[in-house]
Amino acid sequence: MKRLTDLVSAFAKGIAHSRISLIGAMIVTVVCPFLLGALIYDAVWHIDNTYFSFAIYMILGPTFITGLIMVFLGLFFFKGKEEVRLFTLEYLQGYFTDPSKFNRLRKLVFVAVFLTCVNLFIFGLLGYSGYHYMESTGFCGQFCHTVMDPEYTAYQNSPHSRVSCVECHIGPGAGWFVKSKISGARQLAAVTLESYPRPIETPVHGLRPARDTCEQCHRPQIFHGGKLVVKDKFLPDEQNTHVQTVLLMKIGSAGDRTVSPHGIHWHVAPENRIVYRAADWEREKIPLVTLAKSDGTEVVYRTEDAEEVLGQDTEQGLREMDCIDCHNRPTHIYLPPDRAIDNKILSGDIPLDIPFIKKKAMEVVKVEYASHEEAREGIAERLNEWYRQNHAEFLSANPNLLPKAIEGIQAAYTENVFPKMNIQWGTYTSHLGHENDLGCFRCHDEMHESESGETISMDCNTCHTILAEEETSPEILHLLQGE
Repeated sequence: MKRLTDLVSAFAKGIAHSRISLIGAMIVTVVCPFLLGALIYDAVWHIDNTYFSFAIYMILGPTFITGLIMVFLGLFFFKGKEEVRLFTLEYLQGYFTDPSKFNRLRKLVFVAVFLTCVNLFIFGLLGYSGYHYMESTGFCGQFCHTVMDPEYTAYQNSPHSRVSCVECHIGPGAGWFVKSKISGARQLAAVTLESYPRPIETPVHGLRPARDTCEQCHRPQIFHGGKLVVKDKFLPDEQNTHVQTVLLMKIGSAGDRTVSPHGIHWHVAPENRIVYRAADWEREKIPLVTLAKSDGTEVVYRTEDAEEVLGQDTEQGLREMDCIDCHNRPTHIYLPPDRAIDNKILSGDIPLDIPFIKKKAMEVVKVEYASHEEAREGIAERLNEWYRQNHAEFLSANPNLLPKAIEGIQAAYTENVFPKMNIQWGTYTSHLGHENDLGCFRCHDEMHESESGETISMDCNTCHTILAEEETSPEILHLLQGE
């Protein structure tokens, strides 16, 4: 017990020589138990609250390290002129040759080694858990709430909602990690200074190569055959008539189960290499497309104004087509208003029995609101007022339906429109398909022509076969179901 007291006393005297060391020691003493307890709890049971995790890894952790640095600096560099002799070789030799002095030095070394082991244990936990925290979806999507709220909300409602952000945005290895952290530091500064763009630009030019991301899970080279797609839509009439479009999507490409490239994924088949040059940053206007065939020949398709738009240097800015050129929003998907409302009706969040609910829902969500709060109030007020005036008897007979519909319509709005970030309906374009944006028609417009007069086809049957188009109870579905 006395030896332990002597050890503590010797170490305390060393720290007491410097005010900086003393302040650092106080910081470490106060922070250490909280930090160590939180690290162990997070490692064993996991902390879900991203803000509490931020306090641990971005506040307590750096504070603890700062305290240790202050102790070190105070012990070795800020002890006053009378302590300079402690760093001379003669003084240290005296400590090692004098038995009485060496015993004191040994005690200090023991204390230093013990505390170093404790610190290394804390550093290990802090580094391991902190790394995983900074790679977590919560940190990416929830910490900078105002900025990332639209992207995080869209991510949660996407087909990739169980794929972590870093799977697509950060590649393996130290290089991508360093790039992401440098970019993150710049973004953090922009958030702090409120200099970030509103809305956030789509990072099409800054994403990892699609072959390194998408194709870790998806394998277009073995896609083959067709896929039946049923699109549900509700008309803006009194009955909210349910109509369906049935498509046979030709999703094939090429590979071990096909004879030749075919279908939608023909664009990324190994037998083909498609290179294009866009005239704008968003890659919506594409005047020049080059197809390199498996036999070594090339076909160049140009629009009439290609040279005027691109200039004479047609080699500059060439890009090889990959997944992102069509699936430019595979995760952060913002729906157009009709699809958002149709999806809520289809899921039952908006009761179909309410007369004109599709029509009125479309009207109220297209009003420009200043915030989500104002949107919720405005949607509820407008719908309640209209139905009180026009369908009071229906409301009396079905008092629970309209409140449920209002919640569903409010959700359709708040999941896709974010006024604080200047995101309205249609702010972000989608290149997949051609329902609301140009999409496929950026190239498939029969205006891209080769020197031989061949054009890029606009034929609907190139990518899909229409089996039914906005029909009520399509016959093809009954046939497929054996009815």
